[in-house]
Amino acid sequence: MRGLRLTALLAVAACATLGRLSFKEPELELQEIDVTGIGLTGGTFDLVFDVWNPNDYRLRSTRLEVGIDLEGTHFGDALLDRPLDLSPTNHTRVVVPVRFEWAGIGAGAKALLTRRAVGYGITGAVLLDTPVGDRRVALTGRGNVPLMKLLK
Repeated sequence: MRGLRLTALLAVAACATLGRLSFKEPELELQEIDVTGIGLTGGTFDLVFDVWNPNDYRLRSTRLEVGIDLEGTHFGDALLDRPLDLSPTNHTRVVVPVRFEWAGIGAGAKALLTRRAVGYGITGAVLLDTPVGDRRVALTGRGNVPLMKLLK
């Protein structure tokens, strides 16, 4: 009987702790675009994000999907299926590789990759595993970002 009371007490304490947990969406900022390769048919670049987890608990992403537009031209879509751990109240650097083809971009797009900075737009979603349940967080953003030189 005593074991049952202890189990019930622990269950009530756990529920009270979970009840105080609230979920705040992580903040994602595109810091730079690193061009990693250019060829005759297309190329590759890395989107480098700074992700801030404002929660007092660890978040684990199970999937990240993002589409990137540069100067109003859709450059590509990326999928990151590997898990990411986002430490509590901390910044995490996340690198997302993107592959693109010139055929789908347009004639003027090559010139974009010679600039120092470009206007970008991102859309997508990240799936998160949290102590308060699974969450799907929409990603959207616009701004200007430094474009790092090809193959530094």
